[in-house]
Amino acid sequence: MKKVITYGTYDLLHQGHINLLKRAKALGDYLIVGVTNDNFDRLRGKLNVKNNVLERVEAVRATGIADKIIIEDYFGQKIDDIQKYDVDIFTVGSDWVGHFDYLNEYCQVVYLPRTEGISSTMLREEQDNEVRIGIVGAGRVACRFPKEAVKVSAVTIGAVYDIDPSQSDALIQQMEGGREEHSTSNTQHSTSFEQLVDSVDAVYIATPHLAHYQQTKYALEQGKHVLCETPMVLEERQAEELFDLAEKKGLVLLEANKTAYCPAFNHLVTLIKSGWIGQVVDIEASESKVWGDPTLRELDPNQAGGSFYEMGSYPLLPIVRLMGTDYENMNLYSRMENGVDIYTKGVLRYPRAVCSFKLGLGVKTEGNLVISGTKGYAYVPAPWWKTDYFELRFEDQNKNQKFFYSWDGEGLRYEIQEFISCIYNNRLESARLRRKESVAMARLMEQFTKRINFVEI
Repeated sequence: MKKVITYGTYDLLHQGHINLLKRAKALGDYLIVGVTNDNFDRLRGKLNVKNNVLERVEAVRATGIADKIIIEDYFGQKIDDIQKYDVDIFTVGSDWVGHFDYLNEYCQVVYLPRTEGISSTMLREEQDNEVRIGIVGAGRVACRFPKEAVKVSAVTIGAVYDIDPSQSDALIQQMEGGREEHSTSNTQHSTSFEQLVDSVDAVYIATPHLAHYQQTKYALEQGKHVLCETPMVLEERQAEELFDLAEKKGLVLLEANKTAYCPAFNHLVTLIKSGWIGQVVDIEASESKVWGDPTLRELDPNQAGGSFYEMGSYPLLPIVRLMGTDYENMNLYSRMENGVDIYTKGVLRYPRAVCSFKLGLGVKTEGNLVISGTKGYAYVPAPWWKTDYFELRFEDQNKNQKFFYSWDGEGLRYEIQEFISCIYNNRLESARLRRKESVAMARLMEQFTKRINFVEI
């Protein structure tokens, strides 16, 4: 029996894909089709938003052409698969001519002609249903957004607004100067927040914390999806109100916590929830920066400055994701200067665990994440919130495992991809940062505001 293997993404499966699969099947007696998984696509700089790997596998299966379907997870897998399945022929479309010649050492390589005039890219363009996003606030974080958005399919930056028009102009000029893809073309300079909201499908809010509630509420009331920078709001009531409004309107509301959506962090959460280190009994997370300029917004008490408001949602993330939102209490210990906390330590008690975090905007500490369990522990080195590597460690060091990933660019592409995917697939909640978790973080922020269980040191 002659075995044939081929690989592809098969995003928006079309007649060109089907023709290629039929030609591949005709080369032998048994066809194996490898479908690239979502994380592998990310590593190749391709973040699709319409069909996840399971949907793409089902689309290939529905053709009835493949005898076996496998998932491609890593570079170098093609050689492993050829040997594992005793493959005779590797085949792929002619647009890859020469790229896979190295596989001739293991089997015959055949490049097949593709169907002219059709591709997934062309279909996306013909559908003309890209999401136009408006950027509100053109500060440090927002300046990273356009170059990250071009890595995600089906996104256009439609407009920019900042209370300082020169900031908006600078961001648009930056996009025009470094434009490489279509997603930043024809970006408008909005003269008001209301004008921006009216001109786009979705809004990315990157303004100071205290503006988030009113801006998010207005955008939702106007029927726009919202991706709001973290912390989304500083009060539990406001968080509940905004999520209720989004649900009523059938809109996507996500908190833009970049760590929550990155592949490595999500794999870490999956492994721990699967019991690899046993029952979690302790989590320690830290983050710190030393700011030299006291005039910065991050150190301004009138703009919700300070360590907890500025950085607290990041160390709170692994705690609420892994331990849940039903904590029993939280105690806070802060060093205050000029009306803001330059250092805060928090301790959350759960029925069967205790978790702590340290934050500093004027105190430096090691930025590690350590998750302790009954069988072992997870160690994520600084800066853990940009997770690209972690270890699972055990009493028997021979069982230790190391996991390596790619943290691409500024990391915002992961939250953008999840946001757009939720819009396209009518998912009003992301499993990577659920409503109840965002609400819990807002509740904890509010506890700090009200100085509940609070000790100044």
